[in-house]
Amino acid sequence: MTLKFNRSQLATVFAASIMLPAINAHAGGTIVFGEDKSVSVGFGMRTSFSSVENGAPNGTSRSQDFTLDSARIYLSGSLSKNIKGMLNTEKDIAGEGFQAIDANVQIQIMPELTIWAGRFLSPSDRANMAGPYYSLGGGYWSGIASRYGYNGGYIGRDDGVAAVGSLMGGKLAYSFGAFEGNTAFKIAPVAPAFTGRTGSDGLMYAGRLQYNFWDAEPGYYGTGNYLGGKDILAIGIAGRTQSNGAYSAVKTGDYKSYSVDFLLEKKGVGPGALSIEAAGYDYDTDDVFLSEQGKAYSAGLGYIFSQKVGWGQFQPFVRYQKFNPDDDIDTKKYDVGVNYIIDGYNAQVSAVYSDTKVTGASNINAFMVTGQFQF
Repeated sequence: MTLKFNRSQLATVFAASIMLPAINAHAGGTIVFGEDKSVSVGFGMRTSFSSVENGAPNGTSRSQDFTLDSARIYLSGSLSKNIKGMLNTEKDIAGEGFQAIDANVQIQIMPELTIWAGRFLSPSDRANMAGPYYSLGGGYWSGIASRYGYNGGYIGRDDGVAAVGSLMGGKLAYSFGAFEGNTAFKIAPVAPAFTGRTGSDGLMYAGRLQYNFWDAEPGYYGTGNYLGGKDILAIGIAGRTQSNGAYSAVKTGDYKSYSVDFLLEKKGVGPGALSIEAAGYDYDTDDVFLSEQGKAYSAGLGYIFSQKVGWGQFQPFVRYQKFNPDDDIDTKKYDVGVNYIIDGYNAQVSAVYSDTKVTGASNINAFMVTGQFQF
């Protein structure tokens, strides 16, 4: 749906846009009010039912819970051919309101270089860049391998500025930036309770390089799986560092993390498309938090059938995550599930069985059914 307005009617456009029917998850409902000037709106949600071993209040029965895992409003706009922006929100952890997770402007200096400024995902691994809506199997990553509970910002976001672009026909993607760094993470289960800080006020520097040997991957915010839509062979490396970025009530140290990730997707493998992903991580908090310092690994395997069954396609998958911290309390998680893909990442339903093992604790198995919809 497209309407034309002059500049003076922009406020009315914003008010009216929330009532427009959505077009798709990327553009939402779009209103054009001049050449290269537009506003788009959309929304998304993830809701689930879970049954967790020993998760009931009595500590011995299985829990049975319905949960609204995520609710987001997407706003984006174009001021000119070279100036664009976005404002995305997420329900807060208490579910009583919304918080801004993305609020930024993107200024294209040239086709190969765009400057991002404001709040957005800082350069990191593929899992974090794809997030809960665009990963194999979807869902909130448990913070086991891809850990951004510290120096991660709001749901992986942070305040800062970055240079983002691609070269060699989009095959070589890069992003480098400087960020605030010391923002408490609001979703991950592990976060330092102490929020004071000592020492110098250093920025966090973060960067990512990725090379695609087959099809190119456009855009900065990534996708964890293309659902049989591309042939992908990609390797990415990422790192971040901050002087005095790890701090507690008794100690301050430097923060560093490095990762390498791999994705292979191939169409026409039998009756569908095969995907293989893997990643390795090294986290260093200068011995301030031994529980957040160590090495981590993850791997996933998926297969999407080309033939539709009813409304959509089936995509079985398995996933493995492990974190080996320096406090010797290891965490491992195994997932086995199947996605029913109705409309890409706009509409899908997943069923997943997981088993989590923590050193010195009993195994926890869980079953979850999740629905994801974006408009």
